[in-house]
Amino acid sequence: MSLPVEIVFGVYLGVITGIVPALVAGTLGFVFKYVTDVTIPGLGVVVLSLAIAGVNGGLLALNDETIRSSERAPAILTAIVVVLMLSMYAHAQGDRLGASVPKRISLRQLRDRTLSTDVIELVGGRGRVSVEVAGEVNDMEGYPPLPADTRRAILDGDWTFPADLPLAELEDRFAERLQTELDLADVAVRIDEQARATVAAAPPTGALSKRVPAGKRAVSVSALVPTGIARGDVVRVITPDLDAEGAVIAARSSGKPEPGAAATSDPGPAAGDDPDPDEDARTDGGEETVGAPPAATAPTTTGGEGRVTLALDRSEATTLLRADRGRVLVLSRGTRREYELTALLRRAGKRFRRVSVVAGGPLDGHTIGEAEVREAYDVAVLAARHESWTIAPDGSQSLSAGDDLFVVGSRDALDRFAEVAA
Repeated sequence: MSLPVEIVFGVYLGVITGIVPALVAGTLGFVFKYVTDVTIPGLGVVVLSLAIAGVNGGLLALNDETIRSSERAPAILTAIVVVLMLSMYAHAQGDRLGASVPKRISLRQLRDRTLSTDVIELVGGRGRVSVEVAGEVNDMEGYPPLPADTRRAILDGDWTFPADLPLAELEDRFAERLQTELDLADVAVRIDEQARATVAAAPPTGALSKRVPAGKRAVSVSALVPTGIARGDVVRVITPDLDAEGAVIAARSSGKPEPGAAATSDPGPAAGDDPDPDEDARTDGGEETVGAPPAATAPTTTGGEGRVTLALDRSEATTLLRADRGRVLVLSRGTRREYELTALLRRAGKRFRRVSVVAGGPLDGHTIGEAEVREAYDVAVLAARHESWTIAPDGSQSLSAGDDLFVVGSRDALDRFAEVAA
């Protein structure tokens, strides 16, 4: 046969005999790169491929005696070249796949659901998503029915969140925001990939008493209430016999809200309009601290005549009860440094997370320096709680199972640290 025909026959023969060597070379390349992060040398691939191809070619020669003819040398050489090309290509692809596949895939990562890209909006270069409450807001078993105005507030609210959150964390944030802004006793949220939320909620129970710190008394005073007071604001009440400062736990004013403005801070009985004011002076709170400051969308007063309920010491509360009215001054709370820190971390591409040390892990029974947290995991420990909280702990801080840590780093570094150490 002519040389071109021999070359074509050699390509055909090389493809037939090269399939198995290519599969073996690609598989070994992937396994070695994934497990040991080592690339098999090209000479090893050549030797292995020729050995396997030789076995295949020998089996073909047994079935076809013409293959063993010396006149078929061009075809055999062409087949060898084709086998080597297929094997080297398959090995390169397997090596590349082994380098790109994540080394650790946890069940939590497989379970995490994410939002569909169709519902993500880009605002200022960052993605956000508006969660829409689908259907009716359900009542929670074991609680009274939810008031109609609260249902409307949940259905008509503007609930916007960052789009880079897994759905599980997005559900937690939505539930926490509903509880914070609407004072709900309990909330259950389920969000699908299209940002549609199913909500079940319970109405507030004991809205005022749960906000009174331990050892304090809730007392209301009539005054000219400034516009914009919300729960958590610190005010000073001035009367002829008393000058006291306290945190606002409820407020009500008679001014008409402007279009689009929020309602008064606590329109229900918890606002402090108790017909028996002495009861306010005899109630001790059950929580150690006042709740977190309200968000920017939290209800605020609209100004005018009204009443403000404060958390004060026993002696101040008794004195204030004897006053018919007082003057209310809102005090400056200064700059919230924690918000500035959060903004700086996010601009630097960092995130922070609270984790707990696992028993038997690399941190259990070691100090931060011994575990080489920064070097091994590329995260920094902002605070640690062993027996008490320590801010910016040094390397001698000892850790044990159950200790809480606030760590900062990139998102990937935090995920790796959480999977391995906490």
